[in-house]
Amino acid sequence: MQTAYTVLILLMLVGVSRLLWRVIPLPLPLVQIAAGALLAWPTLGLHVALDPELFLFLFLPPLLFSDGWRMPKRELWRLRGPILTLAVGLVLFTVVGAGYFIHWLLPAIPLPVAFALAAVLSPTDAVAVSAIAQNRLPTPLMHMLQGEALMNDASGLVTFKFALAAAVTGAFSLANASLTFVLVAVGGLAVGVALSWLVGRLRVWMIARGWDDPATHVVFMLLLPFAAYVLAERLGVSGILSAVAAGMMQSWLDLLPRQTSTRLLNRSVWSLLEFAFNGLIFLLLGLQLPDIVKAVASHETSLWPTLLYRCLEVLAIFLALLALRFVWVHSIWRLSELLRHWRGKDPLSGMAKGRSCWLLTVGGVRGAVTLAGVMSVPLLIAPGVDFPERDLLIFIAAGVILLSLVTASVVLPLLLRDLPKSQDDKHRSEVREAWKKTAEAAIHVLEAEELGTQQDVALDATQAALATELKAQLMAEYRHQLEVFNDSAEAQALAFQMDQLDRRLRLKALRAQRLELYRLSRQHQIGDDVLREVLAELDLSEANLGSVK
Repeated sequence: MQTAYTVLILLMLVGVSRLLWRVIPLPLPLVQIAAGALLAWPTLGLHVALDPELFLFLFLPPLLFSDGWRMPKRELWRLRGPILTLAVGLVLFTVVGAGYFIHWLLPAIPLPVAFALAAVLSPTDAVAVSAIAQNRLPTPLMHMLQGEALMNDASGLVTFKFALAAAVTGAFSLANASLTFVLVAVGGLAVGVALSWLVGRLRVWMIARGWDDPATHVVFMLLLPFAAYVLAERLGVSGILSAVAAGMMQSWLDLLPRQTSTRLLNRSVWSLLEFAFNGLIFLLLGLQLPDIVKAVASHETSLWPTLLYRCLEVLAIFLALLALRFVWVHSIWRLSELLRHWRGKDPLSGMAKGRSCWLLTVGGVRGAVTLAGVMSVPLLIAPGVDFPERDLLIFIAAGVILLSLVTASVVLPLLLRDLPKSQDDKHRSEVREAWKKTAEAAIHVLEAEELGTQQDVALDATQAALATELKAQLMAEYRHQLEVFNDSAEAQALAFQMDQLDRRLRLKALRAQRLELYRLSRQHQIGDDVLREVLAELDLSEANLGSVK
């Protein structure tokens, strides 16, 4: 029962931390780390023992799957050059540069272990950056950070596993490792795509037979990242890349017919899962902080001088990572701008090169994936032999995460101080055009619809009049949509006012329906099953209205 109580307490803390974040001007991860550390204070004494393999398996597959699902694929392809250089080139540059620096700064850490630590410090967290920037980061830069975060999760963790294997076995060959890396990566991607495609075909088969219960399909989606990860690992390829590929593939397969309810439920469930898992990871970091601090200073006679030196070492490693990232970003940005100028293309962003480079540099915040990876370091390197400096590795990773979050919280608002909130005009134009085209298509279909044809049941005069009236109402609604997305500012303003009035009236009517439904239930005129069914329809209709001003 103690384990169940601990899980419930942590989940409650995840929710409470979100409420505290509303009033505390700090990034949510920092609030959650502080809450976990407070909970682990000796007077409260909550302690959670973590199994490294279980921690890796439980947290990484769903988070990576969700990242792959949410990533805008078209933008990923358009910015594939800069993203690949950041997600692959920068990871390898960081592993080599930071690995040698860590080994030089801390000789007690063997070189393969230093490479492993540098690899696990490579993945970035675009979600934290988005929360800090508050939609003021230029859209191309935000897409670059999102694409980098998605792909360097995979490349960094795969490199981390290779370096970890070299640290455990003591053997390493660059040629063999390079070939194995390619095979493992390609195999992991293939397994994820194939399994996700098979699940999609299974869902199509189920839907064709009327088995379209949303809960069943969502359960399949919840199990898919774990299945992709386990299957790939059993086949000797990358389970990490398999989970990412499964998420990216499933985002295309999610557009199945007759699955509107499933998509609504799926998005809600995955939003909840992602929020809970990210929060739990940072809470667990806070819970582990007292033990981590004790472990790194346990062999020393004095606590505070040792802790001060360790903090200075973490600061030096963070600054080295920052310098390596800036050098790489600045070099690649200059090369990319030269190539785009040579091809006659517009610059990547509409701001100065120096500011763009610093935004990308400071935007490389470390987060949940780094922590999950370092927590997966094995306790023993061999039977009876502890993994070298495991506690110090976790301390360094935790310190780098904290410093990157604090630095981004301070520096990003300064860099974005005189910039307006990001307005992606191209995106808004595409949304307007999509609504116009879909409305036009609906009007054309309604105009071409013949009432009372041989394919339909014959209509009497009354039914034909009602059908004509309904058809006219539908066409009026779609013509109203065309007015809303008209290019004329006056027409848009008038249509917006009419739309808001219509929404207020509909919302008032829906709330009256809900009150009447509650009254019928209280007076036992309807049963609970009827109440739930009708209430779900009313809630969905109200959700479709959107925000009403």
